[in-house]
Amino acid sequence: MTVKEKVKQLLLDNPTNRDSDTKLVANYWYFELTKKGVDLNEISAFDLLDYYAKTKLTLAKTIVRTRADLQKEFPELRGKNYELRQTTLKNKVRKELGYEAY
Repeated sequence: MTVKEKVKQLLLDNPTNRDSDTKLVANYWYFELTKKGVDLNEISAFDLLDYYAKTKLTLAKTIVRTRADLQKEFPELRGKNYELRQTTLKNKVRKELGYEAY
């Protein structure tokens, strides 16, 4: 399964992944480590950092970029906070430009 396919699946399976990059990355790494046969109850924080440092785990920025690309391509994969952020940003810009009616 490609990074894009797995990220898309994680966004579909768990909508909370859509609004939290840290949760998405953690879930992605959970899947990745489980697939490698790593017992997550036995791995230490040092071991996890070692996996990441030796690039045995997909880079977090790759997962986050893939999520952004997928959400651009498939708006239905956007989280609940997306519209809120967009509306807030639009209102701020409108106000700064003086387009807001008083």
